[in-house]
Amino acid sequence: MTKEEAKKRLAKLKAEVNRYRYAYHVLNKSLISDEALDSLKKDIFDLEQEYPDLITPDSPSQRVGGKPLKEFKKIRHAEPMTSFNDAFGEEDIVAWFERLNNYLGRRVEPEFYLELKIDGLAIELIYENGAFVQGSTRGDGRIGEDVTQNLKTVEAIPLRLEPKKGLKIPERLIVRGEVFLTKKEFGRINREQEKKGEKLYANPRNIAAGSVRQLDPKITAARKLDSFIYDIVTDLGQKEHSKEHEILRDLGFKTNPDTKKAFSLKEVFAFRNHWSENREKLPYEIDGVVIILNSNAVYEKAGVIGKAPRAAIAYKFSPKEATTILKEIKIQVGRTGALTPVAVLEPVGVGGITVTHATLHNFDQIKRLGLKIGDTVIVSRAGDVIPQVTSVLPKLRTGKEKEFRIPTHCPIDGSKVAREGAIYRCSNSKCGARSREALHHFVSRAAFDIRGLGPKILETFLDEGLISDAADIFTLRSGDIAALPKFGEKSAENIVSETVSKKEISLAKFIYSLGILHVGEETANLLAQEISDFHGQVSKPLELQKAFQKITMEKLQEIPDIGPKVAQSIYDWFRDERNLKLLERLEEAGVTLEPARRSERSAKLRGQTFVLTGSLESMAREEAKDRIRSLGGEVSESVSRKTTYVVAGTEPGSKFEKAKKLGVKILSEKEFLSLIG
Repeated sequence: MTKEEAKKRLAKLKAEVNRYRYAYHVLNKSLISDEALDSLKKDIFDLEQEYPDLITPDSPSQRVGGKPLKEFKKIRHAEPMTSFNDAFGEEDIVAWFERLNNYLGRRVEPEFYLELKIDGLAIELIYENGAFVQGSTRGDGRIGEDVTQNLKTVEAIPLRLEPKKGLKIPERLIVRGEVFLTKKEFGRINREQEKKGEKLYANPRNIAAGSVRQLDPKITAARKLDSFIYDIVTDLGQKEHSKEHEILRDLGFKTNPDTKKAFSLKEVFAFRNHWSENREKLPYEIDGVVIILNSNAVYEKAGVIGKAPRAAIAYKFSPKEATTILKEIKIQVGRTGALTPVAVLEPVGVGGITVTHATLHNFDQIKRLGLKIGDTVIVSRAGDVIPQVTSVLPKLRTGKEKEFRIPTHCPIDGSKVAREGAIYRCSNSKCGARSREALHHFVSRAAFDIRGLGPKILETFLDEGLISDAADIFTLRSGDIAALPKFGEKSAENIVSETVSKKEISLAKFIYSLGILHVGEETANLLAQEISDFHGQVSKPLELQKAFQKITMEKLQEIPDIGPKVAQSIYDWFRDERNLKLLERLEEAGVTLEPARRSERSAKLRGQTFVLTGSLESMAREEAKDRIRSLGGEVSESVSRKTTYVVAGTEPGSKFEKAKKLGVKILSEKEFLSLIG
């Protein structure tokens, strides 16, 4: 993205974020999920990191909250109430710590204090001579709302301090923390709403925020809010943030017991991952962990940038919703020929995985969403549900977005598309089945030999739109696979690792993998030899296509065992536009070819034809075939009088009996190994 493009996108992102924040903080309306809003804010932060001179004072990254409600008295905080920048991956945390070190001009001792990030409302409390005299919300960071009477109804907030260990109470004490609603109380309130036939609340945080802002404290009291205090503004001589938690407990405040010191980023990641996996066991909602440099002196020296302290950051859990760009809409053809649109996305983390594909269900869904290619969209995923595009953010459009048009011809075989109610289907009833057979052939042992991609898994990938042709196999991402039901991260990584390892393939196997009509393994080997001997080395799919375009029908028929029918099939395949596009995509995916080379001993088996039957103990059948071909021999699938040898392994089939009838010489595995050795 150029600087000018970044500037335009920042302007649109800021306008959207400010609109959502105003609705939430001032109007008490939630127009977008917290997770989607966090995703947009992260986009702003990342762009501003890339182009720091584009940071402006009105950026959402430079201020906190919204304007105070008119109904409450305004309170100016003695010190600004900051908020944290968000991180969503380990690389974000590493980058944050690196920036901190660079700013301070030295390597900072990695001593952190880790806290759970409560999904509630930030508050400030003021005590005079031990008595609670004022409570306020964060507001815009400098001016908050006086909600003292409402906060007095929260049992966890002491109205008078009763310090332990002889701790002296300061004349004026300012502390900060969070009010929140427990999951149990959230359930109780929603059950009451349901009984009344009223709208259910979306989440505990909304109720907590709304309860604190009630003009009638009785309503707040009925909500049974809870609270944790985690910060002391007043100077009590505390040198470490961890010490502040000790002082707060001794003063009688309720603090979160699930905090920890950490002395490396590795410990930070372990803490975050532990609570990501165990958050459901907590009685309240959290959306991440907070990482704070434990030394207060270094924390103060690092200062604040925009709305956030440099020496602290919120490491959020993987969101169930996120925003990203829709790059393309691909058409997947099902086994019955039904056409289904699939969203191709800029990679985005959702629900703990990175995805590049999402379901659009059907063409009517595209129309309902008003979706255009290039749009900024919200993608959601909950549990094992496949990621889906749930909404569009039209205000972020640049004018370069493109309308999507329902195809009139099938992208697989070019047949006309017919509409049947809400379903669009290829008019060739065998189209879907044929495309599946082609893929099964492509990954088979005699072709690319991609282990772990059996028919059922390929069917799933096709049905969910992860692949539509053979080239897509090499662009699979582990996150897209892990998002599917019954697939875990490990199995997804194994499949991707296997596809990456098979990107290099022999020229003969590649020709065979293309599924050209009438071209079997032997013909593919003959073609590979022809290309290598007379047209030079080819190492890429498009180089192969160019080589074949130079071969005439007459030249093809000069190759042994290739007659007019087979020659025509080969000739036509390499001149078909759809096949050219497949070769282009395979090359873009990184597929490379090993040219056919005759070994020094290649003449040893020249003119001899072998048929294999039964199982070999010393090698796989495909390996045996490759050995025969490398020595100049040919392999056939059927026995005839022209067959030189039948190699019989354990449990040979009907080919063994036919060889005996025709008097063809039968070799044991031991004799075969001696012959090729």
